[in-house]
Amino acid sequence: MELLENWQEEKRSAYLYQVIAEAEQNPEHKKLFLNLASMANKQADIWAAQLKKSNLPLPEQFYPGIRAHIIAWLIRRMGAKYLRILLAATKVRGMSIYRTNTIDHYFPALFDHDEHQHRGIKSGSNIRAAVFGINDGLLSNTSLILGMAGAHVDHSLLLLSGIAGLLAGAFSMASGEYVSVRSQREMLEYQLSLEKHELDTYPEEEAAELAVIYQARGLPKEEAEKVANLLIQHPDKALDTLAREELGINPDDLVSPWEAAISSFISFTAGALIPLLPFMIGQSSYNLLFSIIGAASALFLIGASLSFFTHRDPWWSGTRTLLIGIAAGSITYAVGHLIGVNTP
Repeated sequence: MELLENWQEEKRSAYLYQVIAEAEQNPEHKKLFLNLASMANKQADIWAAQLKKSNLPLPEQFYPGIRAHIIAWLIRRMGAKYLRILLAATKVRGMSIYRTNTIDHYFPALFDHDEHQHRGIKSGSNIRAAVFGINDGLLSNTSLILGMAGAHVDHSLLLLSGIAGLLAGAFSMASGEYVSVRSQREMLEYQLSLEKHELDTYPEEEAAELAVIYQARGLPKEEAEKVANLLIQHPDKALDTLAREELGINPDDLVSPWEAAISSFISFTAGALIPLLPFMIGQSSYNLLFSIIGAASALFLIGASLSFFTHRDPWWSGTRTLLIGIAAGSITYAVGHLIGVNTP
């Protein structure tokens, strides 16, 4: 049955490559996917030969299946560029051509001197994710507290609502992040296991497949073939590059699911605590004022800090984030006021 599944998978990939090629406007990309379709059919022929050799039945005709037809429908309407992760999960290679950066990943696969660079990129992504997590917690809980304040609820109910909003949001963010990262890792692990099996079964075909991807990304044919053949000779390094160039996925960007979940929980909680702290300290007529001042200051600082990633003016970034927070808070306060007034 494994041989038949391998044959079906290669034929399915060939079908999707053909669909992508038909939908592609870029001539180089179209050529790449037509080449990949041809290679997938050749690899399917290898599995068909093994099926016959094992005296196992081979279907007279290939049927893509409902899932492949749905993906093909999406490709024709959205384009392959916006379906990279989905296509990578269905054994469609060459997704790296949709990256805007130049060819820079086959060298790290052979030489270890760029490992620190990848760690730096990963660390930067973690910092950015933490900042966004704090912003989410801050904005959502500030809006919730302002909505409750607009409804003129008493201190204890407002405090309870703020704590409930903090916990609900933090656990929601953490669970969502866990599922997302866990799914990405499982997809990558499955695809890498397929690549390893294919490397062991037909390394020459894998090298040729990788070479045409490099050519589509601007590398001369002879150099592309040289690099691909060199990589295939180093199986321990080749899998990492295949993940980057064929799947369009950077393994260095994938963190532990638990690490991602805990980080999301902590960052969201930190943000959600800011508007809630004045109410936790004690009951006072100035609680709401201090909550608004604290939230507004934090929103501005977070917006300004995002300028390190966007390279925009920090004053503009901070002001924009603050204005968004003011708009969200004003709307929820108004809604809370209307509901509070109309509630019997």
